[in-house]
Amino acid sequence: MTDVLAEVRARLSAHFDREPDAASVTFLGTQSFDVLRFGPDGRGVIHYVSLGCSREPMTDPAELAADPVRGPRAEVAVSLRGPTPSGLARSVAVLAAAPAVEGLVLVPDSLVDLGSPLWEGAPFTAFLLDRSEIGDIALPAPLDPVTVLSATPITPTEAAWVRLKGAEAMREAWRTDGVDVLDPGRPASAPS
Repeated sequence: MTDVLAEVRARLSAHFDREPDAASVTFLGTQSFDVLRFGPDGRGVIHYVSLGCSREPMTDPAELAADPVRGPRAEVAVSLRGPTPSGLARSVAVLAAAPAVEGLVLVPDSLVDLGSPLWEGAPFTAFLLDRSEIGDIALPAPLDPVTVLSATPITPTEAAWVRLKGAEAMREAWRTDGVDVLDPGRPASAPS
């Protein structure tokens, strides 16, 4: 049997061309989730990538029988400049655990609201998912590849905007307003 997490970790290390620091988080009733920390890179960006979400395929809880082999698999990556915010690793692990705990299927343009600050003192309470620069990680057949999704921290106001207008409208507002989503101290965008 393929060790999915070992394959994912090796591919991530190759992508970032370094071995990560790691933190492990365990939730009651689940296996542990690691948060791998790569960086900072040449732009001063640190990448926090989950490891554990892809252990099993994500399945819609409405399905009568889950396929233990086939189905979409994902991990999430949060990229920020500056020092590691206290509590961020736990929030990344909560997001990665959402498919196992809540039956969510993580896909681009998904909005996942954790309902509390993503790290100590943060104005952000939700993540907006998109495709990341990390290519899909192929696994031996019949396993589906692992998609690494970027997870952008957003404020409650921005989350409301996403619900109202959609994910792409939020991204366009960030571009128009010149918002640096890699800045953990950035102000919220005020789209109109």
